[in-house]
Order: sequence, then structure tokens, then C-alpha cells
Amino acid sequence: MENNYQIFGIRAIIEAVQAGKTIDKVFIQKGLKGSLFQELDTLLRKEQINTSYVPVEKLNRLTKNNHQGVVANISPIEFHVIETLISNVLESEAKPLFLLLDQLSDVRNFGAIIRTAECTGVSGIIIQKKGAAPVTADTVKTSAGAAFKVPICKVDHIKDAVFHMQASGIQVVAATEKTENTLYDADFTLPTAIIMGSEDVGISPSILKVVDQKAKLPLLGEIQSLNVSVACGAFLYEVVRQRM
Repeated sequence: MENNYQIFGIRAIIEAVQAGKTIDKVFIQKGLKGSLFQELDTLLRKEQINTSYVPVEKLNRLTKNNHQGVVANISPIEFHVIETLISNVLESEAKPLFLLLDQLSDVRNFGAIIRTAECTGVSGIIIQKKGAAPVTADTVKTSAGAAFKVPICKVDHIKDAVFHMQASGIQVVAATEKTENTLYDADFTLPTAIIMGSEDVGISPSILKVVDQKAKLPLLGEIQSLNVSVACGAFLYEVVRQRM
């Protein structure tokens, strides 16, 4: 073990998956072959575990040990089931607040968002299984431990979470510049789920088509974008302001 959240070696990762460990992502050396690797590859596909094929140099940076061409990140947290989380929250909270992250990729941005979410009373965070930033030691550190306090769910697609929120009576608001409405026009006193997009392309167009509302931050300077964790904080604190 390189650290508490990392394992390496083909057999070790196979055993971890079979033991039910929560694997966030597996890094695999490009061109890796062999019967043991095929066994691992079949298992990863069966369990739908996020994988990434990378040069050996990447793996050598991840660990100095004999990785056999495979390194895996073990999540330091247990993920929640979205249906159960929403049901439990609706039973205990009149005005729940959820956060949906559409393929946010930077672990430090993720950690900063989790920290702000905990400070603003977010009931749960939903991320996508593939393409989303993993929960790593850096995520936990940047979140100042909030990753252990805010429930986090993984779904096959963020659109699935949108539909489930809407079916549960929760309005879904997309934070996007592709609208004339600002966040100050939105009514956040209602049960709400806010979607934040990825750092480079924002929220997927297919998701923007199914949300209930779109809202943007007014930008008065020449730079027409904010860091996603900063923008998320502005949205969450507007919810706090309206609900006080």
C-alpha cells in the first residue's frame, strides 16, 4: 500500500473488488496483456468500475512500488443510494437542498465544493460514476473532513438524478451562463437541486434541456467565468440568504 486509499498490482485489485471494496478508479497501463489482466478487465467491466488507460509513466508517478501495470484508488468514503437518500431527506426536511455535479473533474475543486456544501446545509451531493472526480485523499483534505459528513451518491448518469429529483417534487436549477435569468431571479425557498457543470464545458446540453430553471451569476468584469467551486459557493449562499 502506498497510502490508505491506493492499491496496486493485478491480483491485489482483483481481490479488493471481489471483497466489495469501493473502488473509485483504476489506472491501467496502455497495451497491458495476459490472462490475469483479462480476468481483472472482465471483473472491472462487470462491476462497471471507472477505468483509465494511461502511459506507464503515469503509474510510476502514482506509486514507486511494483504496480504490474495497474493502480487503483479506493474511496475513503461509502457512497449512498440516491433513492434511499432522497426518501430519507424528504421525510426529515421540509426544504431540502441537493447538489448535482455534472462531470466535475478536479479533485480539489470537488473537495472545496463539499466543504461549502457542508457549511450551507446541503442534504446530499450526486456525482456520475464515469467522468467525475474521484473521492481521494486530496478531496478529503481540501474538504476539511466535510467529505465524511455530507452524503455523496453515484449515479450512472446525472440525467437519471434530475428525473428522480423532479419526480420527488424537487426543482432542478442549472447554474449556466446560457440564460438571461440570474440566480437572484430563482426561488430557492422551494425544495431544490442545483447542478454545477464541469470546469471546461459546463453542464451537458442534454441535461440543460430537462432542468426546471437556468440561472447565472452576474459578471461585471472582463473575465466571463468563475472557478466552479467559487460559483457554487455563490449559488449555495444565495439559497441560505433566501431561506433565512
